[in-house]
Amino acid sequence: MRAGDRGEAFREAMEVLILPRVEGFALDLMVISAGFDAHHRDPLANLNLVEADYVWATRRLTEIAERRCGGRIVSVLEGGYDLDALARSVAAHVTALMEG
Repeated sequence: MRAGDRGEAFREAMEVLILPRVEGFALDLMVISAGFDAHHRDPLANLNLVEADYVWATRRLTEIAERRCGGRIVSVLEGGYDLDALARSVAAHVTALMEG
């Protein structure tokens, strides 16, 4: 992704490049490296994602996990360096996991 990209570019990259490859794995368990440093408020990644983008990605991964490994998912917190954005993004991600 390029600096300044927003959710539309992220979702397109996920749909075209990432998710089809994940779908192709014979999964026993899905492990999500849940990093939130692509949030628009984060000082590091220079991307412009918002909580809804993380929810979308979590739901898509949850759908794949349901089909490929009986819904078994582990999510590990990685990055996120704006504490307010991190808190909101993690809450959105965990809520989406619980709904999945």
